[in-house]
Amino acid sequence: MPESVITNFILLPELKLQRVERLRKFQNLYHCKKDQKPEVCPRCATLSRTGYDTRVVVVEDAPIRGFGIRLRIQKRRMWCAPCKKPFTEPIPGVMPRRRTTQRFRKSVAWAAENFSDLKRVQKAYKCSNDFIYKALYEELELRRRMHNAYPFPTTLGIDEHHFRRVRGGSQFRPRQFVTMLVDYDNKKLFEVAEGKTSVELKLQLNEKQGRENVKRAIIDMSDTYKKFVREYFPNAEITADKFHVLRLITPHINTARKNITGDKRSNPVRRLLLRNSHNLQYFERSALHQWLACFPEVKELYSFKEKLHAFYRIHGYERAKRALTFITDDMSKSLLPEIQSLRRTLMRWRTEILNYFKFRLTNARTEGYNNVAKVIKRRSYGFRNFQNYRLRLLNACC
Repeated sequence: MPESVITNFILLPELKLQRVERLRKFQNLYHCKKDQKPEVCPRCATLSRTGYDTRVVVVEDAPIRGFGIRLRIQKRRMWCAPCKKPFTEPIPGVMPRRRTTQRFRKSVAWAAENFSDLKRVQKAYKCSNDFIYKALYEELELRRRMHNAYPFPTTLGIDEHHFRRVRGGSQFRPRQFVTMLVDYDNKKLFEVAEGKTSVELKLQLNEKQGRENVKRAIIDMSDTYKKFVREYFPNAEITADKFHVLRLITPHINTARKNITGDKRSNPVRRLLLRNSHNLQYFERSALHQWLACFPEVKELYSFKEKLHAFYRIHGYERAKRALTFITDDMSKSLLPEIQSLRRTLMRWRTEILNYFKFRLTNARTEGYNNVAKVIKRRSYGFRNFQNYRLRLLNACC
């Protein structure tokens, strides 16, 4: 291969090839020299032409088709007259005080993401586990700054998932949670914060700009998130997630059914009770009503569940407002403590529930990113460091 082709294809810019030395079967050492031209002092930015000595550095470069490349570079020591101090001329593509090129670090990061395990990466690149982690998360941080450096969007979805447990002596400490903020405008994960309390979230999101931009926030029925949104996003209207409203009565139905049929998951009544009556076949609906006629308490719980499902099939904010009033009035006549508890919850979240009929937004996208997060955590066999976990999520869901 001609020398000019080798120089352009293998070497870094501003390097000239002097000779090639075979180190081992699949690795070559390229002896190079940097172009002699004036350099800028890193302290005072003065152009210097005075070179008084040379230095030799050996750096690892990205392999080509499995063939290792090592560069032995001769560069000058320059003298800055205004500073009266020396400096070594820089090499484009190699960061100061490093013995690997940026190409090599990017290649290792790519391999760490695509190879099945780190042992294969170590074998292919002849590097340590520690270096692989540093190269990977350095690259992920650069990508995060490229894709997530923008202010808060107008529509935000907020939800949490379990991160890990921390062992403390012989007992488990409380679970650690992670809060995900999803950008509905750009359909991507916006930010990940450790914890779920209002104080923790504020401390971690303070560096983000434009919180007054948020006009709509979709959350599950969590008083913690409700308080956080009201305090941190002054212009946001909160919408309670439709799925979490509908599932409020599900545990009560399950408990009542278990008291009658036992905890047998194969029981057909279990599935029929939890499904929407609107989607049942005629014979399924008829059989379920015959069974419910024998158990009035379960029948009452089931009837209110169906009223909530019918409530979400309404179109129009004013109609929904009247329908919710009728439902809560009917609940006030019930003698069941479960229904009274549900009524109090619906009254407390009335405004947030009705906001669904203004914007027709749910937390489905946020729940989808929660599922992606769980898959990433499972593939990695868990994470110990939250910052590494955050970088993985932000890059996987951008």
